Amino acid sequence: MTQRPRGGPAVPHPTPAGPGLILRSTALWTASVLHFFPVGAALVAMGTVVDPRRFDPLVRLFMRNQLRLTGARLEVRRASGFDPDRTCVFACNHVNIFDPFTAYSVVPQFLRGLELESHFRVPVYGWMMERFGNVPVPERRTPSALREMTRRARATLHAGTSLLVFPEGGRTRTGSLGRFHLGAFRMAREAGVPVVPMTQEGAFRIQRVGSRVLRPGTITVHLHEPLETEGRSPAGDGELRDLAWEAINGPLREAEAGSPPETA
Repeated sequence: MTQRPRGGPAVPHPTPAGPGLILRSTALWTASVLHFFPVGAALVAMGTVVDPRRFDPLVRLFMRNQLRLTGARLEVRRASGFDPDRTCVFACNHVNIFDPFTAYSVVPQFLRGLELESHFRVPVYGWMMERFGNVPVPERRTPSALREMTRRARATLHAGTSLLVFPEGGRTRTGSLGRFHLGAFRMAREAGVPVVPMTQEGAFRIQRVGSRVLRPGTITVHLHEPLETEGRSPAGDGELRDLAWEAINGPLREAEAGSPPETA
């Protein structure tokens, strides 16, 4: 089995936003910014003196409220084999900047993420993400930089903290699922933790790359059956990646087949 490239035709542009939708989007973005920076900074500051696990419910509430401020509704569907208490690598499709808030709202355990190193240099935000405990992904993929990323990720997993990864490496421009990089699956195997494929369906209709419009809608998150890494050899990393790709793409393919095309 091999993963496929981006499947299906590119999703057409939605109906142009009218004045009412633009006004709504402006109000929601303003509320999002006013909520994110002061509340997020307060939680990060709290984490310097209190074990973050002790106030993780507050962080989860913050993330959920941040998502609510996009106007999105949220539904969660868990596979029967999903264990909420088991440390995992969650592999999710990457749609927009709200993806981490969606993931943290639905994953019922202590969670951190892999994030591009460049994000840590963004004023205020970068400081927050570093203090929050996210693992930087190096821009220059030198052997030493990749070893350091792997070391930090493995230490995080061994401490009982699950990791969120976006194996496409970037946000979709079409709504279709892109090819997966192999690194996250190698990392999970080496750490001896399962991979849980996670699909968020509907997020692309709410907000997409290159647009500030926030459209009403529902994000349905599927937490699929875990993919075990125990007993796999390095030669099996590609199969693990392909199984995750197929699982994540399933709900996207079904939604595309059952949805009417967007009008231009």
